[in-house]
Amino acid sequence: MRRILTLGAGVLFMSLMAFADTYSGALLDARCVDQQKDAATCNATASTTAFALQISGGKTLKLDADGNTKAAQALKESNSSADRAKDPAAANSQVTATVDGSVSGDQLKVDTIQIK
Repeated sequence: MRRILTLGAGVLFMSLMAFADTYSGALLDARCVDQQKDAATCNATASTTAFALQISGGKTLKLDADGNTKAAQALKESNSSADRAKDPAAANSQVTATVDGSVSGDQLKVDTIQIK
């Protein structure tokens, strides 16, 4: 019985990983996107706490709570974040990201995120 449960858990884990996909696009401030009609003005900054990813076709996916934490950490660790802090003009520049995860509705469950 234990082997069957272990095997079942392994198969479930592998099938969940099969649904993960890679998404690339502009990393945005999700709160700004909710308030503005033009998402192009909602670039993520070091003070952003809720993130969204605008993928091709203009579709915007909000990151889940764990994804928000990962995105904030990745943004703070990226070289581009330090450059933005030094240059006010760069602070409003677009941040691009690659996210591995799965989509449920309009929310992106983030496994990993990389800031470019």
